Amino acid sequence: MRVLFVCSGNICRSPLAAQVLEARLTPGASAGVGSGAPSGSVVESAGTIADDGAAMDDTAAAQSRRLGGDPSTHRSRYLTAEIVEGADLVLTAERSHRAAVASLAPRASRRAFTIKQFARVLDGLEPGDLADVRSPQDLVDRVARLRGVVPPPADPADDDVDDPYRRSAATHERVADEIDAALATIADALRAVSSTE
Repeated sequence: MRVLFVCSGNICRSPLAAQVLEARLTPGASAGVGSGAPSGSVVESAGTIADDGAAMDDTAAAQSRRLGGDPSTHRSRYLTAEIVEGADLVLTAERSHRAAVASLAPRASRRAFTIKQFARVLDGLEPGDLADVRSPQDLVDRVARLRGVVPPPADPADDDVDDPYRRSAATHERVADEIDAALATIADALRAVSSTE
């Protein structure tokens, strides 16, 4: 299972999300609240306008550490069709990033969501909707099929995560908490279906 997070510069939102999800899925990690990651899972990130090789933004890195992530080895990379095509689930910061993913690899549009959209759809499903889901890949397929049955937000922008780059520490903290709240739902769902494999 490969989970890809996408934002613009790949130095704030997408690496933070990748690091925090990895922490939540890793046994014994400080942010981990479950019993383990899906076997063979890879969590990575890229950016639609990223320069290859940049370190994470210092303020975003501090938020990642606060939430249990490890930003020390992150280096940004530019999003390519090959990266998108290798992912089983693409989670983007904004709808514009999801559109960029679909433009690069049209077949990936089915498995591409904003971070908050994927969590919102999961939250909106009935328990029986996922009863026969047995793997993370099956989970992505099911959420893709059912995303239309969960009412969208009144304001479509509510599915986006604000860009905190060059903004206040308070903005970075708010954005990190929004991402973390969505990831809590996503991690719980991934762990639940992984335990049935």
